[in-house]
Amino acid sequence: MKKWITVLLMIPAYFVSGQSGIPKFLESTWKSENSEVCEHWNLLNNQTLKGFSYKIKNGEMIVSEYLDITGTDDNVIYTATVINQNQGKGIDFKLTKSDSIYVFENPDHDFPQRIVYRKQSETDMLVQISGGNQNSFEYKMKKQHEEFTLKDSTIANPNYDRALAEKLGADDYGMKSYVLVILKTGTNKATDKEFISESFRGHMDNINRLVEQNKLIVAGPLGKNENNYRGIFILNNVAGFEEANEILQTDPAIKSGLLDVELYNWYGSAALPEYLQYSDKVWKAKP
Repeated sequence: MKKWITVLLMIPAYFVSGQSGIPKFLESTWKSENSEVCEHWNLLNNQTLKGFSYKIKNGEMIVSEYLDITGTDDNVIYTATVINQNQGKGIDFKLTKSDSIYVFENPDHDFPQRIVYRKQSETDMLVQISGGNQNSFEYKMKKQHEEFTLKDSTIANPNYDRALAEKLGADDYGMKSYVLVILKTGTNKATDKEFISESFRGHMDNINRLVEQNKLIVAGPLGKNENNYRGIFILNNVAGFEEANEILQTDPAIKSGLLDVELYNWYGSAALPEYLQYSDKVWKAKP
């Protein structure tokens, strides 16, 4: 991998421990038999479903919430982001049972605490919502076969590309969360030139390895400064600082203490990974 600054999207592991993966049968448009409620789902890859719930009014699609089902090494998480609620933040529900019945639960949420998708046939499913102090309910949904071409009334950008936004994991503002890593001079004051050279050679090799594993999307050095900051990483699709630290400990220079790190949550454009197609066309010599 001949690049020091690079971008790739992270693709989570296919299978989830103790689970059978994500409910791929959802991919389609579904309509409730007894109301105007619909759900549309796109299967982005073997580990990710993106969807939204909506109603049709005067020929326009009125979106009420955005939905996301994502598999990781350990869990499958269902995230519901209701428009004009919870300050735009999604609520996570963890998969606790899967097969033809997919049960997602969050006992700490007020309502709902349990969301169930029960496949009844290739064209029918039952959705059950329950938990908390509010009444539980369920409704049947039927797969729709017409082409999905309705206008989304919540979209104000005439250049909006839904497929691209879903592929990149963008929120309504075209943004997403990353982990920003500040690399700085470490506490290890070793003077062994061979050890230092080997550690930083491993540091560079590890950058390429993390890129190939789709963990690292941006890396680069900083100019000399009074804070002893040496460079930055931007980690993509990392659950939090704990996972970020685990990833960073695979770097020999960081693990040995030649480099230390500071971690920050960073909210940036979801289109950041798109520069990859150009990054490998502009360098003449390997750093």
